Amino acid sequence: MVREENGSTRYLTLTSLADVLSELHDRFSYTPRTVRIPVQNSYGKITAEAVFSPLSVPVAHLSAMDGIAVKTEYTIGATDQKPVILTDAVRVNTGNVIPDGYDAVIMIEDVEEQAGSFQIRSSAHPWQHIRPVGEDIAVTEMVIPRFSRIRAVDIGAMASYGVSEVAVLDLRVALIPTGSEIVPVGTMPRPGQVIESNMHMAGTLITAAGASVTHYPVVPDDQDQIRAVVQEAVVDHDIVLISAGSSKGTKDYTARIIADLGTVFIHGVAIKPAKPVILGEIENRPVIGMPGYPIACHTILREILLPMLGWYGLPILEPEVIQVQLTCAIQSAIGTDEFVLATVGKIQDHWIAAPLSRGSGIQMSMVRSNAYLKIPADQEGLETGSLTTAVLTVPKQSAGQVVLITGSHDPAIDHLADLIRGCGILIASSHVGSMGGLLTLKRGDCHLAPMHLLADDGEYNIPYLQKYFPDEELVLICVAEREQGIVSREGLGFEAITTHQYINRQRGSGTRMLLDHMLRQKGIDPDGIAGYNREVTTHLGVCLAVQSGDADLGMAVYSAAKAFSLPFVPVGVERYELVTTRKMFDEDSRIRAIADMIASQKCKNILEKLGGYRTGETGHIRRCNQR
Repeated sequence: MVREENGSTRYLTLTSLADVLSELHDRFSYTPRTVRIPVQNSYGKITAEAVFSPLSVPVAHLSAMDGIAVKTEYTIGATDQKPVILTDAVRVNTGNVIPDGYDAVIMIEDVEEQAGSFQIRSSAHPWQHIRPVGEDIAVTEMVIPRFSRIRAVDIGAMASYGVSEVAVLDLRVALIPTGSEIVPVGTMPRPGQVIESNMHMAGTLITAAGASVTHYPVVPDDQDQIRAVVQEAVVDHDIVLISAGSSKGTKDYTARIIADLGTVFIHGVAIKPAKPVILGEIENRPVIGMPGYPIACHTILREILLPMLGWYGLPILEPEVIQVQLTCAIQSAIGTDEFVLATVGKIQDHWIAAPLSRGSGIQMSMVRSNAYLKIPADQEGLETGSLTTAVLTVPKQSAGQVVLITGSHDPAIDHLADLIRGCGILIASSHVGSMGGLLTLKRGDCHLAPMHLLADDGEYNIPYLQKYFPDEELVLICVAEREQGIVSREGLGFEAITTHQYINRQRGSGTRMLLDHMLRQKGIDPDGIAGYNREVTTHLGVCLAVQSGDADLGMAVYSAAKAFSLPFVPVGVERYELVTTRKMFDEDSRIRAIADMIASQKCKNILEKLGGYRTGETGHIRRCNQR
């Protein structure tokens, strides 16, 4: 239970995000310390006060040209037909101080020197080719205002103007990772251990915003040890973040420690992920107890911590919001604001959003995402194809470079994504099986659909495309012909499928359809196969299940078996192709660039190195329903 200010208790009483931010904003003063540092060390820091120039630049009138300094009154009337001879002029070079009494410079190219005098053929006007005092900046003029992030150009300017020190915000955040199962970065974890990552993610985000961090070593699940570190941290930091221990486990001490040292005023926020966040106060400083799951931690950093840093004066950029169309439905519970990570890409003139896995511990969803969706607490979810808004986590231009590849999984797609990145093209791949990709392409929700669907007549892909796209011209780009087979730890063959534990691919995947085709040919009832209904979405998932002992055998491509050093017994060769519409192929240069990369020798070399691919057809283009 949690002791509150009024002496009552509360545990995980959910407070809306809007109320959380309002209470946080009103509770603290958000007045950071300031420190003066040398200008040359100030890059990326945030100014605590406006910077004014202590001098004028230039400090005197300077010549802007090589030439002669003149008094303009003596140049009046000079022409080509009636040149003027000047005896009162001074030779100057660029940057020289203009002598008193002279008010213009004539370029040396327009002067004829004659034994101590100068002949000119055009009159000069006052301040011609002169940089007057303070042309760049005048004494006491502001260089940059407060709460500005100091850039390289700002440092150069301040140094030029005689500013040697600058006052910057000295906002300090303590990062305290806890948990006996947590091991530091660089440690190879044993089963049950987790490498500390949340506070490294937090530290990077905080320093990028302009604050400094103190990253404490991992503290084991010992209440006295955690308490001692928190007591030390609040002395010299403006905000304290404690990772893990915010829920209701037997070793979740964060809430009781904060309550003992100060006050817990919120425990539980109506957001998903990250409900069990703790907000407290110790010695007038905000203390946040963070969930241990990475996506939950990131949600708190983005939705709560970043606004707080902004209240301290750090400039937090507002992300860009775009309208998107969903590729699949999202269900959500009423009463909770839910944030869903997504990959967005632009297909022709509209944006598409593909929601990613919502598991709080799946960090790759953060890596793969370039946006997030918010489902408000009063909505039960969103339907497939519905329009909603997405908040970009990358520049809009970067999101516009994304090519959505949705369908059958193959390790080669990752290598293709790496190769094509050098062309400024970003591939975002989703593994939904060949049929899933085909239907996604039909809805217009992806650029390319990888597939390897075997028809009853032995033909790959074309018969299915003719069935589902009877009126659409399509283009098929062959990645390779690849070997499918049985992977196991003991060199088992297909016949062992009825006597050993199997791991299957998901319905609609080409591998699953190949398996079912072979079972029909051999008269094997799927109900007699142990593990037939247990599904994974990738070839690597099959191999991982086999390697870990969760299954004895499964079907996967040779390259995946090789990556896991598993025995492989081939059962057939299939054609793995990327399918797109003719319209997209003709109009989107990125798709043609991907086709060219697949056909390149560089790509073929990688496929041959991965193993299990026949590259004779790699890069070959077929057309379906061509008119």
